[in-house]
Amino acid sequence: MPTETKTYEQMLAMALEEARYGRLEGGIPIGAALFTSSGELLSRGHNRRVQQGDPSIHGETDAFRRAGRQKSYRNLIMVTTLAPCWYCSGLVRQFHIGTLVVGESRTFAGGLDWLRENGVEVIDLDSRECRELLEGFIAEHPEIWNEDIGEE
Repeated sequence: MPTETKTYEQMLAMALEEARYGRLEGGIPIGAALFTSSGELLSRGHNRRVQQGDPSIHGETDAFRRAGRQKSYRNLIMVTTLAPCWYCSGLVRQFHIGTLVVGESRTFAGGLDWLRENGVEVIDLDSRECRELLEGFIAEHPEIWNEDIGEE
């Protein structure tokens, strides 16, 4: 359920802003943000794999790392502009993040079904804006996108 403090769309706007930062830096435009259940922003981040030459810095992992240690992750909300890959889905599952808000999953479905099967509440906002941002990047840089998702 959206909090009174911020709606899921408002939360997604922060992740989308991060995705745009990543695009301006020459990277893959995927952003994420981590919130408390009351809608307080803990952290935000974006895919920095290209910029830093580190294949482990996805949007979700960047936001997760920037949040620092938490006593519990169960009541947190991870918001991401794209359905998380298996690596990031594993992060959500490993730390029992209770809610995942996804900007879109048409471009890439990731591990959404697996997360749902394992008790994560998944909300897919099917954002045209998120989809168009990523589709534009993929059209311009298919080799980077294919590398990011493990395709050759």
